[in-house]
Amino acid sequence: MMIDFVPDENVYPFESRWFDSSAGRVHYIDEGTGPPIVFCHGSPTWSFLYRKVVAGLRDRYRCIAVDYLGFGLSERPQNFGYRISEHTTILGELIDHLQLDGFVLMGQDWGGPIGLGTATERADRVRGIVLGNTVFWPIEPLANQAFSVIMSSRPMQRRILEQNLLVERFLLGELGRTLTEEEADHYRNVQPTEESRRGLAVMPKEIRAARTQLAQLAQDVPALLGDKPALAVWGMRDMVFRRKACIPRIRETFTDLDVVELPHARHFIQEHAPGEIISAIANRFP
Repeated sequence: MMIDFVPDENVYPFESRWFDSSAGRVHYIDEGTGPPIVFCHGSPTWSFLYRKVVAGLRDRYRCIAVDYLGFGLSERPQNFGYRISEHTTILGELIDHLQLDGFVLMGQDWGGPIGLGTATERADRVRGIVLGNTVFWPIEPLANQAFSVIMSSRPMQRRILEQNLLVERFLLGELGRTLTEEEADHYRNVQPTEESRRGLAVMPKEIRAARTQLAQLAQDVPALLGDKPALAVWGMRDMVFRRKACIPRIRETFTDLDVVELPHARHFIQEHAPGEIISAIANRFP
């Protein structure tokens, strides 16, 4: 199924583009000219999350932000599993289709593993890495594991599908008054039905189910990308990927790393601190 929603150009002032991947039709934006940057969102968001960052960088970079299948304006294929490994494959197809070379990749939340999975397979074409509140190793903390177990249960899966729980409670619950009602509706209205939310429902399960892939990334990222110029932009008030657990490991991985702390930002850093992210990227990759 395709999503019957047209973003308001006043809040999402970009041209929609489409790619027919091996599994379904993928929506993305491709704005500006210059060195390419690929922006990878997490759950339960879509390229809308990067709208302010893209708007602030497209005067000097080619900014590409994708919606994974099952998210945003992309198709919801019936025979797609919506696993992290599958999203990684489709993102790789888009990068190859666009013939990107010398690109910077930014990943936040699940966009970290998905983006890094594609980058490790194309390391010779990667200019640099930007990570924001994400991981590329198995997610071990008890709180994250408990979240996965609870959200994978039948009652909570039903609430995700029937009540759009991940958007209403976890996304909009955090962002609250920082969004206008119109902006909030852009997160809600791309997930209008139970069928359209099937991809969202898979993501909490992946905290445990994607362990094998995350363990592989824990080896591949240092080996294949560890010498790339890297930037970590970190929401210091994030309760999902805590700074004390994550930043030291990122420092160990990348030999050429800048860390920019976002002291007041929580998990969805692109909404909390877009200006700081824009400046950090522009300074790191001039």
